Amino acid sequence: MRQERSRRLARAVWWRLGKNRTSKSRQPDSIEHCSPAYHAGLRCICSGENWRYFERMITRHRSNAIKLIACALLCNSAFAEPPAQVNVDAVGVNIFGDAANEPSLAVDPTNPRRMAIGWRQFDSVTSNFREAGYASTIDGGRTWHNDGPHTNGIFRSDPVLDARADGTFLYHSLRGNFQCDSFLSGDGGATWTGPTFAYGGDKAWMTIDRTVGVGRDNVYACWSTAAGSYASTPFCRSVDGGLSWQPPIAMPTPVRWGTLSVAPNGDLFLAGIQSSPFNLAVMYCVRSVNAKVKSTTPTFESAVAINLGGPMRYSAGPNPAGLLGQTQIEAGGDGAVYILASIDPPAVKGIDDPMDVHFIRSLDGGATWSAPSRVNADAMHANSWNWMGTMSLSPSGRIDVAYLSTHESGVVNISRLYTTQSTDAGQSWSTPIARTEAFDSFVGWPQQNKMGDYFHMRSDALGANLAFCTTNNGEQDVYFARIGPRDCDNDGIPDACGASDADFNNDQQVDAQDLAHLLNQWGSDDGDLTQDATTDGADLASLLAQWNG
Repeated sequence: MRQERSRRLARAVWWRLGKNRTSKSRQPDSIEHCSPAYHAGLRCICSGENWRYFERMITRHRSNAIKLIACALLCNSAFAEPPAQVNVDAVGVNIFGDAANEPSLAVDPTNPRRMAIGWRQFDSVTSNFREAGYASTIDGGRTWHNDGPHTNGIFRSDPVLDARADGTFLYHSLRGNFQCDSFLSGDGGATWTGPTFAYGGDKAWMTIDRTVGVGRDNVYACWSTAAGSYASTPFCRSVDGGLSWQPPIAMPTPVRWGTLSVAPNGDLFLAGIQSSPFNLAVMYCVRSVNAKVKSTTPTFESAVAINLGGPMRYSAGPNPAGLLGQTQIEAGGDGAVYILASIDPPAVKGIDDPMDVHFIRSLDGGATWSAPSRVNADAMHANSWNWMGTMSLSPSGRIDVAYLSTHESGVVNISRLYTTQSTDAGQSWSTPIARTEAFDSFVGWPQQNKMGDYFHMRSDALGANLAFCTTNNGEQDVYFARIGPRDCDNDGIPDACGASDADFNNDQQVDAQDLAHLLNQWGSDDGDLTQDATTDGADLASLLAQWNG
C-alpha cells in the first residue's frame, strides 16, 4: 500500500514539475527530459542530505523516472521514521521501572534486515545489579524482540557485539569478576550458544575481521589494565570465529577506553588513552600487521601518540559517574585511518567550552596524523557539552558521526542526539541534524549515576544503524535509529525501491521474468518482498498482486 501510494504521488509530482517536458502526450521516460522545475522540486522533496541518495539512483536507473520519484519520496519518509525502542516486552511495549544503557550493535552482512543489540539490563532502578540484555530484529530495526538476558541471574556488564562475514553474531560480556565470556548466534540474535570463556577485563572492546584475507573470522579483544586477573595482559584473540580464545598477551603500549578496527588488508588498529600509567591527556593509535596471521603471536610494532586537541573526561557534567564516550577508530582502505572522541578543548577567548567532538585522520596507516578538527557546529559555550561521540565508516568512505549535545538547552543534563557525516575524509561535515527530543540524562539512574559509557553505530552504503540511550520515557531505555534510507539487500538501492519492489529487473513490468527470479531465490532473502528475510509464499502473493506484465 505504501509503495502504491508513493507511485501515485510520484506520477502527480512528475506531471506537476515536468511542465517543460518534450512531449505533451506522454510521460517522459528519461531524466534527460526533465525541466529545471523538476530538479528544483525533487530537491524540495529530497531536502538536505536525502538528495545525495536520489542522485545515486539517477545514475543507476536513468530510464525509470517514475520509480525514481517514488524512491525520492520514500527516501524522505525514511529520514522521518522515529527511533524504535529496543528493550521492550513481548508485545513491544516499554517495561516501566527498569533501566537499559551501554548498547552495542551487530548487523548481519549477508542480510542487513537482521540485527541484534546488547545492553546493560537493570530490572530495577533500585539496584545496581545488571545483566546481559539482548534483542533481535528481522525487519531492519522497525520492531525488536527482547529475548534476553544471557545467563539469567548472573551479573554482567560492558556488552560488545559484532558479526562474522557469514552473519554469525558474537556477544562479548564482562562478568563481575572482571573476566569476560562470549556468546554466538547463527540466527540473527534470536538464540545463542555459550558462554565461552574469553579472558578479558574491564571496559573490553571487540572487533571481527570480515575481510577476504588470511585473518578472516579472527576476533580481537582489548581491555583496561585497571582491574582483573588479566590486567597485565590486556589483549587476546580468537582465530576460529569465537569458538575459543587464545591466552591473552601483554602490549608494549596498552590503551583503554577505546575501540578496535580491522583495515581492508587485515591490519589491526587500536586507539585509546594511555592505560598504564593512566593518563587522560595521552592517547595512542596502536597497529599490528601480523595479528591476522593465525599461526603467529601478535606483535604491536607501531604505537603513535595522537593529539585530539584536549584530554578525555569522565565522571563529569551530564554523566557524573561514567565516561562521556570512548575513543573511536575506523580503518579504511589505502592507509586511511580515522579517530574521533569527545574531548575537553582548551579555552578560547575566555570561553571554557567543557566538551567538543574532535576528529583526526591519517592517510599513511597511522604513522602521521592531521591536526584535530571540531565536528559539532555549535558556538563555543561554557554549558555546551558535546558528549558520547560515536563514529562509523561506510564501505564508500563516508564517515558517520552521532553525539549528544546540551548546546540548545544550555543545561548540563538536558541533551539531544545529533548526527552528521563527512564525504571528504573528515575535511568538512554536514550540518548536524537533531534526531531526538531533548531529554534529561540525570533521570533513571539505576543506583549508578550514569547513562552508560558508550553508544554504537554501523554504517553501510546508504546510511547508518545507531544504538543509543535516552530517557524520554522517564527512565533509561535503549533505542535504534536508522539514519538514511534502508538497504536491506546490500544492492545500494533503498529497500523501498529495491527489495520491496517485485520489478526485480527494473523493466517497469512485473512479469514472468520477475516471477522466475523470485522462484529461483526461494528460501533465500534475495527475493524477499515482505521483509521477513525469507522468499516464500507471502512474497509470491505480493508479486502476483503487482503483476502487470
